Amino acid sequence: MNEIILDLTGCKSLLELHLIFKETFGFPDFYGKNLDALWDSLWEYCPEDTIVYVKGTKTLPKEFGEYMEKIYEIFHDVEAEDDNIHFVIVS
Repeated sequence: MNEIILDLTGCKSLLELHLIFKETFGFPDFYGKNLDALWDSLWEYCPEDTIVYVKGTKTLPKEFGEYMEKIYEIFHDVEAEDDNIHFVIVS
């Protein structure tokens, strides 16, 4: 099983958030840095048999709250569609 650590600690902007996704998952340079692109890219580039540990969410600005809820929905939807990919919110 693959393990990926998605560390959002200290992220200050939505652009930076998407750059962290891009680097962590190895998304291509043409990654669109939005929620639709995140969904598409997770399907394309997240290897099967993977657990993604998400840390640092409590350090994000409060303004990220609604946006992070949408990201959690994407994580949930990816898990529901593929039993081999799991997201665990660590902190």
